[in-house]
Amino acid sequence: MNLAYRDIKFNLLRFILTNFGLSLLLGVVIVITGVYGGMIDDALRQARAAHADLWIVEAGTNGPFAEASRIPGDTRELVSRVYGVARAGAVTYQTVQTRLNGKSLPLFLVGFEPGRPGGPHKLVAGREIMRSHYEFIVDVSAGLALGEVVSLGTHGHDFTVVGLMRNELTASGDPVGYITLQDAQALQFELSPPAERRQLASGGGVQGNDQINAVIAKVSPNVPLSEVASALTRWKHLTTLSQVQQETLLSKDVIDKSRKQQLLIMVLLIIVSAVIIALIVYTLTMDKVRSIATLKFVGAPDRTIVGLIVQQALSMGIFGYFIGLGLVVAFQPYFPRRLVLDFQSVSMVFFITVGICLAASTLGIRLALKVDPTEALASSG
Repeated sequence: MNLAYRDIKFNLLRFILTNFGLSLLLGVVIVITGVYGGMIDDALRQARAAHADLWIVEAGTNGPFAEASRIPGDTRELVSRVYGVARAGAVTYQTVQTRLNGKSLPLFLVGFEPGRPGGPHKLVAGREIMRSHYEFIVDVSAGLALGEVVSLGTHGHDFTVVGLMRNELTASGDPVGYITLQDAQALQFELSPPAERRQLASGGGVQGNDQINAVIAKVSPNVPLSEVASALTRWKHLTTLSQVQQETLLSKDVIDKSRKQQLLIMVLLIIVSAVIIALIVYTLTMDKVRSIATLKFVGAPDRTIVGLIVQQALSMGIFGYFIGLGLVVAFQPYFPRRLVLDFQSVSMVFFITVGICLAASTLGIRLALKVDPTEALASSG
């Protein structure tokens, strides 16, 4: 006879309500874990989406994500001529604001050269950019539909959505869009009409917009990456970063404070969960003092009583965990931030929950082992 099962069956409503409340708490822990993983994945996604071997940016900077970088547009041609560089592409990165259905919509725009590294790779709908001007590929989270026209930039150019991507977001959760390099240069480097008139009136001339933020280089597999990087580093007006260095900058510098904040919240929630589970187990044990005294009086061994408490604690934690996980998965599409619930992080929360339940059960076990068997007689009298 399983005493834990019998006790749960006898107090089924209390067990269900307790598990539901516990599942909500564990669900929040899972959500924070997913937000933490999603934030890191989104931060690295842009650098990884380029599939770059080397990043060539402005000298003395760690661009184009951690710092601002601006280099001449013809740098891509110079990089392409370096021995070992198989392909190279010029890119720009910028944040713009547009409006959709009367609401502000921030977008992270990537300007790329079609047919060269740096462009979108996988579309879920639509097609690639075919024209040199005013076509637009964007993440589905922006809420834009194929064929929809969006006004971008101070000049108010209208861009038509021709392709849609999925899970292309920045570390702040903004959707990513791709346009041609020429359009991106016009948006980022051209002055607004009033500013251009002021510059012409002051005798400054018209500012050229043949500027880019970085050059993405793909290195031939037959040439060592370090050799190509060393050759590019000799150019004093440029800085060369490997893909590993770029990801390190993003994870440790750009999102470092946000990452630590999410991690701290997750740790605090785990501590709160441990305290609450311990209190629940202790309270349930107190309610069973008479039953435990009776078991001791009839000669039940301590391991039977310990098994009762541990099994109840584990059943609450495991049931609560899976109910919480089910709720998170069911409502995942409605979260404002993308949740990354990989097997490793979900398993980590599960084993933490089991560990918390085992640790929390020690309070109930200590109380149960101190119960005097004579209390069974006192209660019956």
